[in-house]
Amino acid sequence: MIVLFILGIILGSVAVIFSLQNTVIITVTFFSWTLTGSLAIVLLMALASGIIATLLLLLPEFITNYFKYKALQKENTKIEEELRKQKQLTVFAHQTAPTKHDLDEIEHGAIEETI
Repeated sequence: MIVLFILGIILGSVAVIFSLQNTVIITVTFFSWTLTGSLAIVLLMALASGIIATLLLLLPEFITNYFKYKALQKENTKIEEELRKQKQLTVFAHQTAPTKHDLDEIEHGAIEETI
């Protein structure tokens, strides 16, 4: 966490130095729009718009990966429960032959793990 704080301070310092060194007033024209301002502000706005465009392009993939991750978590939970049941059946079978009642309890998770 402290590394991110230090990195933020360094990045902020570089941005301030960049702004102080690029104070030339320029005019940018895009189709019929005209923007007059400091070179540093124009460059930082261009950088910010590029970051926003990139994030918007990556957003659908992030959302898809999130839902895949949640589905895999659910599947993992089911597999872990099945493994727990199989372990209980294996341990129980080594000790004694299970009755129908014992098998039902294991299926419903009533018997705690004894391994």
